[in-house]
Amino acid sequence: MTTTVLTATVPDDDLLHRLDDLAAAHPDDLRLVRWDLSEPLDAATAREVDLVVVPHYFVRPGGFDVLRDLPRLRYVQLPSAGYEHARPHLPPGLVLCNGRGVHDAGTAELAVGLTLAVQRGLPRAVRAMGEGRWDNPFGPSLADRRVLVVGQGSVGQAIVARFGPFEVDLVRVARTARDDVHGHVHGVDELPDLLPGADVVVLAVPLDRTSYHLLDARMLARMKDGALLVNVARGKVVDGDALLAELTAGRLRAALDVTDPEPLPSDHPLWHAPNVLVTAHQGGNTDATAPRVAALVRRQLTALLAGEPPVNEVART
Repeated sequence: MTTTVLTATVPDDDLLHRLDDLAAAHPDDLRLVRWDLSEPLDAATAREVDLVVVPHYFVRPGGFDVLRDLPRLRYVQLPSAGYEHARPHLPPGLVLCNGRGVHDAGTAELAVGLTLAVQRGLPRAVRAMGEGRWDNPFGPSLADRRVLVVGQGSVGQAIVARFGPFEVDLVRVARTARDDVHGHVHGVDELPDLLPGADVVVLAVPLDRTSYHLLDARMLARMKDGALLVNVARGKVVDGDALLAELTAGRLRAALDVTDPEPLPSDHPLWHAPNVLVTAHQGGNTDATAPRVAALVRRQLTALLAGEPPVNEVART
């Protein structure tokens, strides 16, 4: 067991209250402090902080600079699975932990929902409803389509699990090829050969130097006419200009929860492109998120109090 007090900051009252019982169970070795990183901590507290839980959607320019004033800081806990927005801005000597598992269900639900919405023409139905117009089009199903899920981390696996009951032909793609209990997983190097056969391509990969513009103009051109691209990963995984050209030409369709740039400016042509449905990075915006973040932070604090390795470590700065 630790012999000194573990001091952790949490960004809001809701998370603080969800951890009240843990703090009560460790009155002598755990201190929780509410801090959202918007202002520097008082000097006395700053000297004692070991772990910082970062707020959701923390993308304030220079926002991570306040961490440089915490001499004892060792751990930074993100609520998101993605960590490319944080890692370059952290001071040296820290362990960065992500929110793997927190947003799996919400993001997977949205990936399937976006796919169904576009396949079954729901945006068109919403427009017709607003005009009081009875519109009864014939369109594609999801059943019997080949769905290519690119990315087999926890989010990608959750997406695959939810597509299963829809009677689709599921093809899984990961960083490297392998076999598991569910069958074969293709490597990302096979994408050029897999894309032409896919009716729906779902992106669920982290953003790094290997996935930046993974679907560039050349790869998008390999997708079949009328195929649907669903992106719940990061906007920069797709070459936005190349995708816009394909949409404008009417060759591809898209459902995008992430864009580049993000937020998407009001005058951006993607808003008015044909055959596209855009949502505003809503994958994790559900009431399931707060208790799941709390459960993760609870596991993290419990591990550190026990002298065990941190949970969800993704990088050291």
